[in-house]
Amino acid sequence: MEKVEGLKDGCGSISFAASSSSSGSGCGENMQNAAVSAQTGATVTIKCMVQEGAALPEYQTKDSAGADIRAFLPECVIIAPGGRSLIPTGLSFEIPSGYEVQVRPRSGLAIKNGITCLNAPGTIDADYRGEVKVILYNAGSEPFTVNNGDRIAQVVVAPVTTGYFQKVSELSSTERGSGGFGSTGK
Repeated sequence: MEKVEGLKDGCGSISFAASSSSSGSGCGENMQNAAVSAQTGATVTIKCMVQEGAALPEYQTKDSAGADIRAFLPECVIIAPGGRSLIPTGLSFEIPSGYEVQVRPRSGLAIKNGITCLNAPGTIDADYRGEVKVILYNAGSEPFTVNNGDRIAQVVVAPVTTGYFQKVSELSSTERGSGGFGSTGK
């Protein structure tokens, strides 16, 4: 299985430029810059502060849409059935303007253990500089243990389109109208 580090979107590729956290040691030894080739050849760099011992997001195959992110924990966390926990990753991103990073559940954790991410997809905005944390929820019937280094979620980079919200007194009519929440049938 080919592993590629970094983030990729459908328009090109994203590379990670990593540096150690200011609280960590050996800033130069953790420098990495890996790019994923895509059809258009475009590359966008996501700068990452990586706390000592944390790991950059990592693609598991060359065509993976999401890069896995890992738990960064001083000790294991047990999530009871129906419970949730905020899991740190040890990562902070500098995302270029015009992009977001979406945090999504991992399908294997969902089907095998009932573990998903709340607020999914979660959005990491381009102007956020804090640590990326993942809200894990246990929809399963057994307690779930999260260990340091476990792959807990995946991140997908996406371009952002900004909307202009215009106040109006009426909207055009459609066949669907105001029907929602199952109004189109099973």
